[in-house]
Amino acid sequence: METEDSLSILHVDDDAALGDLVELYLEREDSGLDCTVTTETNPEAALSLIRSSETDFDCVVSDYDMPEMNGIDFLEAVRETHQELPVLLFSGEETGDVAAEIIQAGVTDYLKKSVGTDQYTSLIRRVEHAVDSDGSFETGNEVKLSGVGVIGTDERFERVDETYASYYGYESEELVGKHWSELHPSNEVKHIRTHVIPVVRSGGKWTGQSRGLRADETTFTESKMVTVLDGGRMLIAVDEIDDSGLAEQE
Repeated sequence: METEDSLSILHVDDDAALGDLVELYLEREDSGLDCTVTTETNPEAALSLIRSSETDFDCVVSDYDMPEMNGIDFLEAVRETHQELPVLLFSGEETGDVAAEIIQAGVTDYLKKSVGTDQYTSLIRRVEHAVDSDGSFETGNEVKLSGVGVIGTDERFERVDETYASYYGYESEELVGKHWSELHPSNEVKHIRTHVIPVVRSGGKWTGQSRGLRADETTFTESKMVTVLDGGRMLIAVDEIDDSGLAEQE
């Protein structure tokens, strides 16, 4: 039964059968998520619902690969009118293939579709985190997280784009297989292990500033976002910022 505190969630996916399953698992009493789910198979119709004065959604869950428009195009259309509405991509696409688009478009979170019921449990938790967020991966309008890397469960880089690698003085292929700790001074590694990774591993998201270590042993201040992906991997987005920004905050 819907209450005043119930969350209103819009699920957008051209697979109607999947829509039924998402609605079933999110709305069931033992989900821990008091919500009602509206399912829409057409992204254009979903945009009309979002922009209607008669609806007020707390979170949008969207597929990526849809015939009318992909999930990023849909998200960009949402952001034209709803800058802080949490939008979570629930997609079969490999994360590394769309990671840069995800960050640049301002998606709140990403979950890869899988086989079995565990994916719906993960989706419930991600929706909870998304609703509690500020609606975007980014830490603020003045921060541009333009470099993206994906770290495996062994804490070594699986994928790194050229922008990410360039901040640290490497080519992208040179970073694949490297441990993330090699890109930070030792004192920063301790901070990340103590304060960042535990938050991320528990299903959360960390944003803030840290120190990066370049190939030539010089350091720089970086704006960073770290979030957990499917299978325990982590997505990291960074941008190099002026040291004066850190000094002003201190």
